[in-house]
Amino acid sequence: MERMNIKRAFLVLIISALTAKEASAAQHTVGGSQGWVESADLNSWASGQTFKVGDQIVFKYTPGLHSVVELPSESAYKSCDLGTAKDSMNSGNDVVKLVKPGTRYFACGTSGHCEQGMKVKITTFSGTAPSTPASSSSPASTSGASSSAFNSFASSVPLVVALLASSLAYMV
Repeated sequence: MERMNIKRAFLVLIISALTAKEASAAQHTVGGSQGWVESADLNSWASGQTFKVGDQIVFKYTPGLHSVVELPSESAYKSCDLGTAKDSMNSGNDVVKLVKPGTRYFACGTSGHCEQGMKVKITTFSGTAPSTPASSSSPASTSGASSSAFNSFASSVPLVVALLASSLAYMV
């Protein structure tokens, strides 16, 4: 009976270790509380964020009034060349997962909006970059300090699991 409890505890620890990495991902609402609108200072907003692999960026806007296009290069971004778009979204609540390090370029697809500054450059870092305070990205998130503490804990979980596994091998 005791072996069964140990095995269950071990299984719970393994599942926790595997999900801890995903739990540390952040969700960033582009433009902060203003959202994806012409009046938002998107460059200032983006410079105040740290985007990591696994994070999500969310474009919230009025469908029909705005849209989101992903541009393939910095030159297309700078010149607002919407004809070269890699992707286009128009739901009003578009979620983009940041899956690898690098820079991605987004602009509003509505005529004239990109030229008026409705565009944002997102630079994504590997998962070791520090988190930004969530108050600038989403009210449901934790503060940068607690997020950093959680990330430190989450990164040590695999080590704890390995230690427990070796201990369990001797107990069984």
